[in-house]
Order: sequence, then C-alpha cells, then structure tokens
Amino acid sequence: MESSQPAKKAIKRRKSNRIRPWVQLFFFVLIALIAINHTLAEEGKGIAFLSSASLHAICPFGGVVTLYQFITTGTFVQKVHQSSLVLMIIGVVLALFAGPVFCGWVCPLGTFQEWIAKIGKKIFKRRYNHFIPAKIDNVLRYLRYIVLIWVVFMTAKSMTLVFADVDPYFALFNFWTNEVAIGGLIVLGVTILASLFVERPWCKYACPYGAFLGIFNLFRIFSLRRNADTCINCKVCDKVCPMNIEVSSKSVIRNHQCISCMECTSSAQCPVPQSLDFVIGGKK
Repeated sequence: MESSQPAKKAIKRRKSNRIRPWVQLFFFVLIALIAINHTLAEEGKGIAFLSSASLHAICPFGGVVTLYQFITTGTFVQKVHQSSLVLMIIGVVLALFAGPVFCGWVCPLGTFQEWIAKIGKKIFKRRYNHFIPAKIDNVLRYLRYIVLIWVVFMTAKSMTLVFADVDPYFALFNFWTNEVAIGGLIVLGVTILASLFVERPWCKYACPYGAFLGIFNLFRIFSLRRNADTCINCKVCDKVCPMNIEVSSKSVIRNHQCISCMECTSSAQCPVPQSLDFVIGGKK
C-alpha cells in the first residue's frame, strides 16, 4: 500500500515512546553515581546508600568473558565478580524472551551515544547517518563479532580482563581516575566523534556484548511483527530505528542488530495501531 494523504495525517498523530528515555536516564545516573561512589569509597568518603562496587562488578559482559575460566577452574577473571555472572544470566534470559533489552533500555553507553546523536542530527539534518555507503555499512556491522571472538579468546588465554584497556564504557565512567588506560580514552573519544555522524556507532560496529546479545534475535520468543495488511508504507519505523534497520521491508524483524528499543512499534511511533507489535514466534 503506497503512502497517501491519510498516511501523512496519521504520521502527524504518531506517538512518542515516553517510557524508554526515563528508564535510560535512570540507569545512566545510577551507573554514574556508583562509579563516583566507588572513587569516594576508596578515599573513605562513600555514600552510604549506594553500592561501592566497581564498574567491573556490575557489568554483565564480565560474566561472558569469565565464563570459560569459571567452568574450567571455578574461579573468576581478575576484577570480575560473581555479580557479573548473575547479571549475564539475567541478560541472557531477557534476550531469549525479547532480544537485547539491555542494549536498548539499560546500557548507559548506548544512551550516551543517542544523546550525542541529537547534536549530530541538528547539525547535519537529513545527511545524518548517511555518510557511510550502505554496502560498507553492512560489512562493518559484522566487525563486532570479530571483536567478541577476540576478547573471549584473549581473556580465556591470558586470564586477565584484556578488554578493560579499550573499553569506552569503563572510560566514560572513570575518565577522572588513573584506572583508565589511554586506549579506553581514545576509543571513547572516537565513539563520541563518530556519534556526531552515525547513530550508536559503537553498538553497530564494535560492541562485543551487543554482538553476543544480538545472536538471540535470531530465535527469541517474542518477535517484532509488521502487519502488511495495515501497514501504510510511511517508513516511519525505518527513520526512528536507532540501528537503521529497514523494518518496513520485513514481515518479522529478526535482525541481529535489533536492540528491542520498541521505538518503531505501534505503541511508540508507528501511526497505525497493531501494525508493528511484539508477538510470540513468527516467521520471516
């Protein structure tokens, strides 16, 4: 069905996802406070009602990289705590049901990139997110799986947290300390700069945890389904997707880069009720 005047009117009535920005802000502030409190706690000035745990202890990816060592020796990689393994399990369970919910709703680095993107969109307007040719972009999106394999292999081999030296998430919430490696600050700087031109560049091209959770999109229980009978081909879903997935060209979206943000759904941006919703199962 081609876009028409009724479609344009429907687009004007589209809704906004009011819940996700607040959830993202909550977790960003929470992680920031925990990071600051960890620094204060080391000086004996910690905030009583906040955890004094390091960021490594509350990072679910730590559970992924320490899994091999935990299974083979019963111990954890240095700096990784049992809490990371628990958070990893929670993330996997959520991903099995609804995909990478952590990426779209919780991850503070993903949120930070979206905030930078707002500046980029104001500067470049329609040119934003169109600087990299589609063919090159499609190839680059698989780089994060190479990063995932490298990080898991090197961590298992060395029994050290090798990723910490280049982790922009750790650098973002520890840049004021001497715990951050120069590599992490460089990667964070490149991520911030790239976010002015491309939305969520770290998530798309380099994040190993995003790559890990993205695999669950291929067989998760609740899938995003587009109802072709009611779809008006307005392509609003394509425009609002932070990961630039062509939602309008699929009947069921099982793209490995979907972050389950729900921005494209009928409860958020899609102007036609029940045209884009989560359903159990579904075929391509």
